[in-house]
Amino acid sequence: MSHLIGAFLEMMSAERGAAKNTIDAYRRDLSDYAGFVVGKHKTLLDVERDVVTSYLDQLRRDGLSAASSARRLSAIRQFHRFLCADNLRGDDPTRIIASPKSRRALPKVLSIAEVDKMLSLAEKEANAAAEPEQQALALRLYLLLELLYATGMRVSELVSLKRAAVMRDASFITVTGKGNKERIVPLNDRARDGIKVYLKTLEPGPFLFPAAGAEGYLARQVFARDLKGLAARAGISASRVTPHVLRHAFASHLLAGGADLRVVQMLLGHADISTTQIYTHVLDEKLRSLVEAHHPLGDG
Repeated sequence: MSHLIGAFLEMMSAERGAAKNTIDAYRRDLSDYAGFVVGKHKTLLDVERDVVTSYLDQLRRDGLSAASSARRLSAIRQFHRFLCADNLRGDDPTRIIASPKSRRALPKVLSIAEVDKMLSLAEKEANAAAEPEQQALALRLYLLLELLYATGMRVSELVSLKRAAVMRDASFITVTGKGNKERIVPLNDRARDGIKVYLKTLEPGPFLFPAAGAEGYLARQVFARDLKGLAARAGISASRVTPHVLRHAFASHLLAGGADLRVVQMLLGHADISTTQIYTHVLDEKLRSLVEAHHPLGDG
């Protein structure tokens, strides 16, 4: 049955532009599912709904979270829809299976003061007199942090930025997101000025953050490590700081400042606004504060 999974993955890559990490995750999930199906003396072409529900029950007994089980079911559902679309089977055994539900955890967010503290330290280190190589690394870290908090990019989008992405005197940047979809994001004055200074230090090449690795650009793990080091030097627990936490901070701080949810959705590159709605707890808190402060029967 591996050829069926291979054909599905080829379609996901060629037609939908799925990223390598996504393809690898689908391969693992579908291979595990196929093994379970074989254990039930079925194939992927004749497996029935009760086998799919038995698989989900097994995942729950194995201690897999509802969110992870839902992701597995999503992969299985897309796979069976592919089989139906290619006329390899006439029915979809996942059609009326409900997705496992879980309460979505609120994103971890740094305060504005904490982000400002990290930015100030990164800028100070970038401007400090040091050996050329050390100063170049400090400037790179400062710009990475500045861009991340200014745009809310995914870390994979950030480290793989190309020089050509910088537009119009560095006032805007073109971000290539999931499925190779592009979005144009404005840059604030600090990020724009940082790019201008940083570009003067670069040797010729296609990437904004070049590195000697196979990809040609900075590994996201290296950035994550450097970011934790900066947090520790700023007196902030390194365990609380990751590139993704800075993305959450970008979105939460924008909404707290009055930004529209649809605008934040566009800036984050979310295909569906339901993904962005995880941040509505910020709006709820702001609304409650407004009512408490201004309602005639409130305490404010």
